[in-house]
Amino acid sequence: MILARIQKLSVAIPENLAEMLEEEIIFGRLKSLERLTEETVAARYGVSRSPVREALRLLERDGLVMREARRGIWVSPMTQRDFDEVYTCRIELEGLVAKQAAESADIEKKAEFKNLLSELKQAQARNDARQFFIVDVRGSLLTYTLAGNKTLTRLLGGLEKQALRYRYHAYEQDPKIIQLSLDDTARIYDAITAGDGESAKAMTENLIREIWQSMRAGIRDAFGEG
Repeated sequence: MILARIQKLSVAIPENLAEMLEEEIIFGRLKSLERLTEETVAARYGVSRSPVREALRLLERDGLVMREARRGIWVSPMTQRDFDEVYTCRIELEGLVAKQAAESADIEKKAEFKNLLSELKQAQARNDARQFFIVDVRGSLLTYTLAGNKTLTRLLGGLEKQALRYRYHAYEQDPKIIQLSLDDTARIYDAITAGDGESAKAMTENLIREIWQSMRAGIRDAFGEG
């Protein structure tokens, strides 16, 4: 997952390797349309080709890489069209997760939002887009945990991994997106903590819609329409 530490593997477990490659893709160290080979990935992490092959299959399943017959494997492209598809799907699903999280009776876990909000504010004050992004993702994971809906979590799994690439790009490129996210996220956390499911749902949907519309032109300029 996104918080995995990038390091060479002493034990070549495909899932761990996939998480590390996932992080490289999300943070843009592996670029859109960059070609990947089993040989180069194996050398990069000091592992054999067998776990690399399986790790690349996992990334393909999640839409982070694509495979073309007789041509090889590439990091999936980032385009405005892909961005639009991912974000339109996220709106209602994320809204439903927020609603179900608010309906949770786990007061102790909801209290964690207070510390997360404090960390978000600190990262924003330092203009630290990477740390803001990491804490923001932790907030999403906490919301999924509170919702306790395995089907929703599964549906959002691969979709969210694709969305994270655009989310990090936006935070890195535009401080106004960070401010927008911070302001609305604070209100969403309050609604979830207070058990106000309908407000949490509406505000989450509105935040995703706002960020989507704010980012579209920048995504098109950076990556093309697709």
